[in-house]
Amino acid sequence: MASIHKDILIDAHPDDVWDALRDFGALHTRLVPGFVLDTQLDGDARIVTFSNGTVAREILVDSDDARRRLVYAIVSERLSQHSASAQVFAEGDGRSRVVWTADVLPHEIAPYMDAQMDQAHSPCRRRWDAKRHDVAIS
Repeated sequence: MASIHKDILIDAHPDDVWDALRDFGALHTRLVPGFVLDTQLDGDARIVTFSNGTVAREILVDSDDARRRLVYAIVSERLSQHSASAQVFAEGDGRSRVVWTADVLPHEIAPYMDAQMDQAHSPCRRRWDAKRHDVAIS
């Protein structure tokens, strides 16, 4: 199984970052506007429409406020396995670190998923820039 790991530094308070991340139905407005065009809730799932036209059904597995950790899975014909987690950690001085991990099969899909996760950084940066004007994501 391919594992993809992203370590993202954000100049925003962890509670603020977690509040946006845990809002499962608002990817397109609160976390990655532009990268995600629409999010519709359907029970414990969200139907996500990405800017490249891809539509994914993501099932909420767990949302843990104490650990600031969200876990979801994608169910599709193209993927035999996809589970992902994103967790927010305090970095000091009001900064946050988001650790985002996805485990996928088949292995051949990993480069695409890796690139998609990289592309999510820009909209996230714009979202925090609009809020604080002093955000750095790396």
